Amino acid sequence: MTTSRRLSDRKVARFEKNITKRGSVPETAKKENDYPVGPIVLGFFVFIVIGSSLFQIIRTAQNAGYF
Repeated sequence: MTTSRRLSDRKVARFEKNITKRGSVPETAKKENDYPVGPIVLGFFVFIVIGSSLFQIIRTAQNAGYF
C-alpha cells in the first residue's frame, strides 16, 4: 500500500509551512513580568519578616527591664 502522490505532496507542504513558522513567537505571547515569585507570595514573605522582627524588638524591650 503506497500513499498517493497528492496526499504526500499535501503532507510535505504542511510540514514545510510549519518549518517556516518555527521560532517566530508573536510579541503579545511574550511574558511581560519576569518575577520569580508572585506579588502575593512576596507580600506574605515581607509580612512574616517584618512582623517577626517587630515581635522580637517588642519582646526584647519588655525583657530588658527585668535584668
